[in-house]
Amino acid sequence: MQQKELWRPTKFVQTRSGLRASRDPEQVVRGSRFVADAQARMYEKAIRDHASGRLLDLGCGFVPLYGIYKDLVRENICVDWERTLHPSPHLDYTCDLNSSLPLPDGEFDTVLLTDVLEHIHDPACLWKEMARVLKQGGKLILGVPFLYPIHEAPHDYFRYTEHALRLFCARSGLTLISLEAFGGLAAGLVEFWGRITARSGLLSGLVAGAGSILLSSAVGKISAARTSRTFPIAYCLVAQKR
Repeated sequence: MQQKELWRPTKFVQTRSGLRASRDPEQVVRGSRFVADAQARMYEKAIRDHASGRLLDLGCGFVPLYGIYKDLVRENICVDWERTLHPSPHLDYTCDLNSSLPLPDGEFDTVLLTDVLEHIHDPACLWKEMARVLKQGGKLILGVPFLYPIHEAPHDYFRYTEHALRLFCARSGLTLISLEAFGGLAAGLVEFWGRITARSGLLSGLVAGAGSILLSSAVGKISAARTSRTFPIAYCLVAQKR
Protein backbone atom coordinates (compact mmCIF):
# COMPACT_ATOMS: atom_id res chain seq x y z
CA MET A 1 0.00 0.00 0.00
CA GLN A 2 1.39 3.36 -1.05
CA GLN A 3 1.46 6.47 1.16
CA LYS A 4 0.05 4.79 4.26
CA GLU A 5 0.66 7.98 6.22
CA LEU A 6 -2.06 9.70 4.15
CA TRP A 7 -4.70 7.10 4.93
CA ARG A 8 -7.81 8.33 6.73
CA PRO A 9 -11.12 6.57 7.50
CA THR A 10 -13.73 7.18 4.80
CA LYS A 11 -16.87 5.05 4.46
CA PHE A 12 -16.25 3.14 7.70
CA VAL A 13 -14.86 4.31 11.05
CA GLN A 14 -13.65 2.36 14.06
CA THR A 15 -15.37 2.94 17.41
CA ARG A 16 -15.13 1.31 20.84
CA SER A 17 -18.07 -0.90 19.94
CA GLY A 18 -16.64 -1.88 16.55
CA LEU A 19 -16.70 -0.77 12.93
CA ARG A 20 -19.60 1.42 11.81
CA ALA A 21 -20.57 3.63 8.90
CA SER A 22 -19.23 7.16 8.74
CA ARG A 23 -21.60 9.90 9.89
CA ASP A 24 -20.22 12.17 7.17
CA PRO A 25 -23.07 12.57 4.62
CA GLU A 26 -20.47 12.80 1.86
CA GLN A 27 -19.51 9.20 2.66
CA VAL A 28 -22.84 7.61 3.68
CA VAL A 29 -26.24 9.24 3.20
CA ARG A 30 -28.06 9.72 6.48
CA GLY A 31 -31.00 7.45 5.73
CA SER A 32 -28.70 4.53 4.91
CA ARG A 33 -26.57 4.61 8.05
CA PHE A 34 -28.31 1.75 9.83
CA VAL A 35 -27.90 -0.49 6.81
CA ALA A 36 -24.26 0.58 6.31
CA ASP A 37 -23.61 -0.06 10.01
CA ALA A 38 -24.82 -3.64 9.57
CA GLN A 39 -22.64 -4.02 6.48
CA ALA A 40 -19.66 -2.76 8.50
CA ARG A 41 -20.27 -5.34 11.21
CA MET A 42 -20.50 -8.09 8.58
CA TYR A 43 -17.20 -7.08 6.97
CA GLU A 44 -15.43 -6.63 10.29
CA LYS A 45 -16.34 -10.11 11.49
CA ALA A 46 -15.26 -11.75 8.22
CA ILE A 47 -11.95 -9.87 8.18
CA ARG A 48 -11.13 -10.53 11.84
CA ASP A 49 -11.97 -14.22 11.44
CA HIS A 50 -10.20 -14.86 8.13
CA ALA A 51 -7.69 -12.17 7.02
CA SER A 52 -4.01 -13.10 7.34
CA GLY A 53 -0.59 -12.98 5.68
CA ARG A 54 -0.37 -11.06 2.41
CA LEU A 55 -3.68 -9.43 1.55
CA LEU A 56 -4.76 -8.24 -1.89
CA ASP A 57 -7.35 -5.43 -1.72
CA LEU A 58 -9.01 -5.37 -5.16
CA GLY A 59 -10.97 -2.34 -6.33
CA CYS A 60 -9.81 -0.78 -3.09
CA GLY A 61 -10.50 2.90 -3.72
CA PHE A 62 -9.50 4.75 -0.55
CA VAL A 63 -9.02 1.43 1.27
CA PRO A 64 -11.98 1.85 3.67
CA LEU A 65 -11.32 -1.44 5.48
CA TYR A 66 -7.59 -0.87 6.07
CA GLY A 67 -8.23 0.18 9.66
CA ILE A 68 -9.60 -3.29 10.42
CA TYR A 69 -7.11 -5.52 8.64
CA LYS A 70 -3.84 -3.55 8.99
CA ASP A 71 -2.85 -5.30 12.23
CA LEU A 72 -4.01 -8.73 11.05
CA VAL A 73 -1.91 -9.04 7.90
CA ARG A 74 1.79 -8.91 7.07
CA GLU A 75 1.37 -6.79 3.95
CA ASN A 76 -1.47 -5.36 1.88
CA ILE A 77 -1.35 -4.75 -1.86
CA CYS A 78 -3.86 -2.25 -3.26
CA VAL A 79 -5.20 -2.55 -6.81
CA ASP A 80 -7.81 -0.49 -8.65
CA TRP A 81 -8.64 0.90 -12.06
CA GLU A 82 -6.32 3.61 -13.34
CA ARG A 83 -9.23 5.85 -14.26
CA THR A 84 -11.90 5.96 -11.59
CA LEU A 85 -14.35 8.51 -10.24
CA HIS A 86 -12.31 8.54 -7.03
CA PRO A 87 -8.51 8.46 -7.68
CA SER A 88 -6.62 6.98 -4.73
CA PRO A 89 -3.04 7.71 -3.58
CA HIS A 90 -2.69 4.22 -2.08
CA LEU A 91 -2.48 2.05 -5.20
CA ASP A 92 0.37 -0.38 -5.78
CA TYR A 93 -1.00 -1.43 -9.19
CA THR A 94 -3.56 -0.11 -11.63
CA CYS A 95 -5.30 -2.41 -14.08
CA ASP A 96 -8.60 -3.33 -15.68
CA LEU A 97 -10.24 -5.73 -13.24
CA ASN A 98 -12.05 -7.36 -16.16
CA SER A 99 -8.75 -8.75 -17.45
CA SER A 100 -5.73 -10.63 -16.10
CA LEU A 101 -4.25 -9.24 -12.90
CA PRO A 102 -0.55 -8.22 -13.12
CA LEU A 103 0.31 -10.55 -10.24
CA PRO A 104 1.94 -14.01 -9.93
CA ASP A 105 0.12 -17.26 -9.19
CA GLY A 106 -0.38 -18.28 -5.56
CA GLU A 107 0.85 -14.99 -4.15
CA PHE A 108 -1.75 -14.09 -1.51
CA ASP A 109 -3.16 -15.51 1.70
CA THR A 110 -6.24 -13.26 1.49
CA VAL A 111 -8.10 -11.55 -1.33
CA LEU A 112 -10.58 -8.82 -0.37
CA LEU A 113 -13.25 -7.66 -2.83
CA THR A 114 -16.03 -5.52 -1.33
CA ASP A 115 -18.70 -3.61 -3.26
CA VAL A 116 -16.80 -4.08 -6.52
CA LEU A 117 -18.14 -7.18 -8.29
CA GLU A 118 -21.28 -5.40 -9.51
CA HIS A 119 -19.00 -3.08 -11.53
CA ILE A 120 -17.23 -5.93 -13.36
CA HIS A 121 -18.64 -6.70 -16.82
CA ASP A 122 -16.70 -9.98 -17.04
CA PRO A 123 -17.13 -11.47 -13.55
CA ALA A 124 -16.07 -15.00 -14.56
CA CYS A 125 -12.63 -13.68 -15.50
CA LEU A 126 -12.20 -11.90 -12.17
CA TRP A 127 -13.28 -14.97 -10.19
CA LYS A 128 -10.74 -17.05 -12.09
CA GLU A 129 -8.02 -14.47 -11.44
CA MET A 130 -8.80 -14.23 -7.73
CA ALA A 131 -8.54 -18.01 -7.42
CA ARG A 132 -5.28 -17.97 -9.40
CA VAL A 133 -3.50 -15.45 -7.16
CA LEU A 134 -4.61 -17.13 -3.92
CA LYS A 135 -2.26 -19.56 -2.22
CA GLN A 136 -3.49 -23.05 -1.42
CA GLY A 137 -5.52 -22.57 1.74
CA GLY A 138 -5.88 -18.85 1.02
CA LYS A 139 -9.23 -17.14 1.53
CA LEU A 140 -11.47 -14.84 -0.46
CA ILE A 141 -13.56 -12.30 1.47
CA LEU A 142 -16.20 -10.83 -0.83
CA GLY A 143 -19.10 -8.44 -0.30
CA VAL A 144 -21.78 -7.42 -2.80
CA PRO A 145 -24.95 -5.34 -2.66
CA PHE A 146 -28.29 -6.66 -3.88
CA LEU A 147 -31.17 -4.27 -3.13
CA TYR A 148 -29.20 -1.14 -3.89
CA PRO A 149 -29.54 1.78 -6.35
CA ILE A 150 -27.56 1.94 -9.56
CA HIS A 151 -24.30 3.74 -8.79
CA GLU A 152 -21.18 4.82 -10.67
CA ALA A 153 -23.15 4.53 -13.91
CA PRO A 154 -22.63 3.38 -16.59
CA HIS A 155 -20.30 0.90 -14.88
CA ASP A 156 -22.91 -0.87 -12.78
CA TYR A 157 -23.77 -4.18 -14.44
CA PHE A 158 -25.10 -6.88 -12.10
CA ARG A 159 -26.76 -7.84 -8.82
CA TYR A 160 -25.95 -11.33 -7.53
CA THR A 161 -28.15 -13.76 -5.62
CA GLU A 162 -26.65 -16.23 -3.17
CA HIS A 163 -27.15 -18.92 -5.82
CA ALA A 164 -24.99 -17.04 -8.32
CA LEU A 165 -22.28 -16.54 -5.70
CA ARG A 166 -22.27 -20.24 -4.86
CA LEU A 167 -22.01 -21.08 -8.55
CA PHE A 168 -19.06 -18.74 -9.11
CA CYS A 169 -17.28 -20.29 -6.11
CA ALA A 170 -17.75 -23.80 -7.46
CA ARG A 171 -16.68 -22.87 -11.00
CA SER A 172 -13.56 -21.13 -9.66
CA GLY A 173 -12.45 -24.10 -7.58
CA LEU A 174 -13.15 -22.36 -4.28
CA THR A 175 -14.81 -24.01 -1.29
CA LEU A 176 -17.51 -21.92 0.35
CA ILE A 177 -16.94 -21.35 4.07
CA SER A 178 -19.74 -18.90 4.82
CA LEU A 179 -22.34 -16.84 2.98
CA GLU A 180 -24.27 -14.31 5.04
CA ALA A 181 -27.27 -12.36 3.77
CA PHE A 182 -28.13 -9.08 5.45
CA GLY A 183 -31.42 -7.27 5.10
CA GLY A 184 -35.01 -8.40 5.09
CA LEU A 185 -38.22 -6.67 4.08
CA ALA A 186 -38.16 -4.10 6.90
CA ALA A 187 -34.52 -3.17 6.26
CA GLY A 188 -35.24 -2.88 2.55
CA LEU A 189 -38.07 -0.42 3.21
CA VAL A 190 -35.86 1.64 5.52
CA GLU A 191 -33.12 1.74 2.87
CA PHE A 192 -35.68 2.72 0.19
CA TRP A 193 -37.11 5.62 2.18
CA GLY A 194 -33.65 6.67 3.31
CA ARG A 195 -32.62 7.05 -0.32
CA ILE A 196 -35.78 8.94 -1.27
CA THR A 197 -35.36 11.48 1.55
CA ALA A 198 -31.56 11.74 1.35
CA ARG A 199 -31.60 15.36 0.15
CA SER A 200 -33.84 16.56 2.96
CA GLY A 201 -32.00 16.92 6.25
CA LEU A 202 -35.16 16.85 8.36
CA LEU A 203 -36.87 13.97 6.56
CA SER A 204 -33.73 11.88 6.28
CA GLY A 205 -33.13 12.38 9.99
CA LEU A 206 -36.65 11.21 10.77
CA VAL A 207 -36.25 8.18 8.52
CA ALA A 208 -32.89 7.34 10.08
CA GLY A 209 -34.30 7.60 13.60
CA ALA A 210 -37.49 5.70 12.88
CA GLY A 211 -35.61 3.10 10.85
CA SER A 212 -33.13 2.49 13.64
CA ILE A 213 -35.95 1.97 16.13
CA LEU A 214 -37.84 -0.34 13.76
CA LEU A 215 -34.87 -2.49 12.81
CA SER A 216 -33.72 -2.78 16.44
CA SER A 217 -37.18 -3.83 17.59
CA ALA A 218 -38.56 -7.34 17.87
CA VAL A 219 -40.50 -6.78 14.64
CA GLY A 220 -37.35 -5.73 12.80
CA LYS A 221 -35.38 -8.68 14.11
CA ILE A 222 -38.13 -11.12 13.16
CA SER A 223 -38.28 -9.56 9.70
CA ALA A 224 -34.51 -9.97 9.29
CA ALA A 225 -34.59 -13.58 10.47
CA ARG A 226 -37.48 -14.56 8.21
CA THR A 227 -36.90 -12.48 5.08
CA SER A 228 -33.18 -11.63 4.77
CA ARG A 229 -32.67 -14.45 2.25
CA THR A 230 -35.64 -13.44 0.10
CA PHE A 231 -35.13 -9.66 0.43
CA PRO A 232 -31.34 -9.33 0.87
CA ILE A 233 -29.73 -5.93 0.86
CA ALA A 234 -26.21 -7.33 0.74
CA TYR A 235 -24.12 -10.48 1.04
CA CYS A 236 -20.77 -11.28 2.60
CA LEU A 237 -19.01 -14.42 1.43
CA VAL A 238 -15.88 -16.23 2.59
CA ALA A 239 -14.38 -19.00 0.43
CA GLN A 240 -11.12 -20.95 0.48
CA LYS A 241 -8.78 -22.30 -2.15
CA ARG A 242 -8.17 -25.97 -1.35
